[in-house]
This record gives sequence, C-alpha cells and structure tokens, in this order.
Amino acid sequence: MPVNMPAFFIADARGIDFLNSIATPSNEPIDWLQDGAGLVDWLRQAGLVPAQQLDEIVRNAMPGELDRVADQARDLREWFRGFVTGRMGRPLDSGTLEDIAPLNRLLERDEAYGRIVPHEGGHLALEVARRWRSPESLLIPIGEALAHVVVEEDFTHVKACQGPSCTLLFADHTRGRARRWCSMSVCGNRAKVSAHRTRKKNIAEEHHRH
Repeated sequence: MPVNMPAFFIADARGIDFLNSIATPSNEPIDWLQDGAGLVDWLRQAGLVPAQQLDEIVRNAMPGELDRVADQARDLREWFRGFVTGRMGRPLDSGTLEDIAPLNRLLERDEAYGRIVPHEGGHLALEVARRWRSPESLLIPIGEALAHVVVEEDFTHVKACQGPSCTLLFADHTRGRARRWCSMSVCGNRAKVSAHRTRKKNIAEEHHRH
C-alpha cells in the first residue's frame, strides 16, 4: 500500500533523514521504504537521485528487482540505526572504522567519473557523474549520505526527539545545541499542551485540597 504522507526531512542531515524513513507519526509505524515504489518515491523526495535517472531505472527494472533493492535499503537503514544510536551523544573515534566496513563496501561499488561541462557564465567546470547500471546503484547515493553523517556530523549533537512515542533522530545544528524536538509543530507542541494540562491539573488539585 503506497504511503500517501510526505516523508520527514527534519534531521538537518540527509543520512539521518534516511533513518527517519520509518516513523510513527500517529499510532501505527509508517515505512516509506516498504517496497520498490516506496524507495523510488523517497529518493525522489530526498533529491538524492536525478529524476531522469530514477525514471529510467524504473522503466528498465525487472519485475521484483526494485522490491529487492528496497529490502537491502531497509537492512542498510537498520544497520546504520544501530551504529548511530549506539554512538550518539559522544564523538566518534578512529576505532569506528572497523564498524563502518559495510558502508565502505557499498561505496566501493560506485561507478562515478568526472567530466567537464559548461558552467554558468560561460566557464567550464568539472562535475562528478555516475553510471546508473542497475536498480542496485540506487543504494550508492544513500551510502554517500550515510558517509557524510559519519565524517561531518559531531555525534555529540546527534539526538533523538524527546517526544514520548517519537522515533525520529536529528543532528542538532542550533546555536546553543538546545534542540529537543523533531519539530516544534509536532512533538514540541504536544509537550507544551501536555505540560499545560499537567499544570492545570496540579492547580485544580491544589485548589481542591484547600
């Protein structure tokens, strides 16, 4: 069944947004990567694969092939979730290298190459392009996004939303590193409403006692 809700991009880091491609916005978990169509849709929303290449891969995929890639994407997501949640709150060290071997193996499959292209203002520029030979190549840009999290994010400030039933993670890039919620409009608001209710209840009980 297709997911009709837009995916969440609240993490301030695409690789952590990938972990949030399964979430529980209400009571039931929603998995945007539940099948091949879901994976393609999530990649389109995330802007990780050019639309033209995505359409081409979908057109040329064998029956069931994209679903198998979605299975691999879910496995990759759960592996990386374990990696992040086991280390968030403290900086990474070089001992991490052994643990990210699966990610390096994925990145080794990349078929990237440089090419010189016209740039605005009539200049020439070197850009990196990629051969999208099979649906499996859709995992490469995800792997790159995860690698960026490993090398660019300070894991001291990778956090889980403090909403009681929320599963979303994010990189806290706020100035005072004081971010607590996936978004103020969702969990932040719930917390405010809940605190307000508790205060009212306490005042009412206090009043009742006197």
